[in-house]
Amino acid sequence: MPVDPATAVYNLMQADPHIIAATVISGSNEIIYTTDNWDISADIGRVISSWVAQNAQFIMVSGVKYSMLQCEPERLVATSIRGEGSIVAAKDDEHKLIAYLEPDGYAPGAAMDVQRTITSMSSRSHYMGDDAQLGKSMPAAASASPSIDPQLKGEIEAFLEWIKDTDGLSGYINYYLQQNNAQIISELSKIYSELRQIFGV
Repeated sequence: MPVDPATAVYNLMQADPHIIAATVISGSNEIIYTTDNWDISADIGRVISSWVAQNAQFIMVSGVKYSMLQCEPERLVATSIRGEGSIVAAKDDEHKLIAYLEPDGYAPGAAMDVQRTITSMSSRSHYMGDDAQLGKSMPAAASASPSIDPQLKGEIEAFLEWIKDTDGLSGYINYYLQQNNAQIISELSKIYSELRQIFGV
């Protein structure tokens, strides 16, 4: 079952407490859910048209100018050069989710969380998930990997995508290296050693 917009936004804000407001849109620009602390109805049309055109240098939301950092068909990241936070957004064929990230938040990480939230609301992705049992009856899949949980395999595939994404793992590592965060760097070093042991390299 797809997650309803209110629950999806609640889960998103729990996953990243720096996301403090969000709006869910259905169709071209119909707001179906918004947090009580954010009314961007007057800006929705312009934001979405800028997103679709993919050529805007900035967007305006609630009177604040956000410079475009990333504008792709499925994802948008824009930040205020005056330190007033960021706008992160994701969309699929059914919904658009636009969220406000407070200044202390990390926009690339928040964008990944917003994209996962869009997936959780999608009836299409959950329809495929519900059909996972059908795979068990396929001889090729069963003989090739009888003990691999399809959900676990999906998590690993998502992890690989995150590694390949320049705003994913490498973005996090570069961020914490620039911050000179000794604790994170130490933990990353341990993980690197463990991965080398796992693969025997």
